[in-house]
Amino acid sequence: MTVSEQVEQLAASLADRLDALSFTDLTTDQVTARLIDTVAGWAGNQGWRVYRRAPSVLPLPPPMSARQSVLDVACARPGGPPIVVEVDHGTRRRTWAKLLAEADAGRIPLWVRWGPGRFVAPPPPILMVTCEVTGRSDPTGSGRMHSRLPRDGRPPPAHSAVRVGEAVALELPLASPEAPAAGG
Repeated sequence: MTVSEQVEQLAASLADRLDALSFTDLTTDQVTARLIDTVAGWAGNQGWRVYRRAPSVLPLPPPMSARQSVLDVACARPGGPPIVVEVDHGTRRRTWAKLLAEADAGRIPLWVRWGPGRFVAPPPPILMVTCEVTGRSDPTGSGRMHSRLPRDGRPPPAHSAVRVGEAVALELPLASPEAPAAGG
């Protein structure tokens, strides 16, 4: 198996984990935190060492250029290059610059991009893993609420052929066979 195939297999494995994720009415920060937790759990289940907010090789832009940027999740794994993961709900060029710098340093860059869809593909060698999430305005007026149902591959349930508004006559039993007869 080539390195490219291994990397695609890793991305597919992470996508499978994210596909099982479901939640209702979370804020943007809560969704990002849930996804980071899911990525960390996925990596931990692989037997890898997991680091949250790991230092990146890319420095922060001025005026904070003396400090390093951080990665959402970094994974050290035996027998393979480290994996770095960024989780975003928007397309940020800074994220791409960070992941490209990590790739140049020999790490495998994965970008978990979440939202309602219309995802813009990152430049190679960054692999994007998408997580579609619906959003709606928060009824309290304090932002957006996001929800997600898992993709399980099952078809929708069969529906009745009866049209709404049609009268349907059902024959109901008067007494169940186990019930004693009245007056007896």
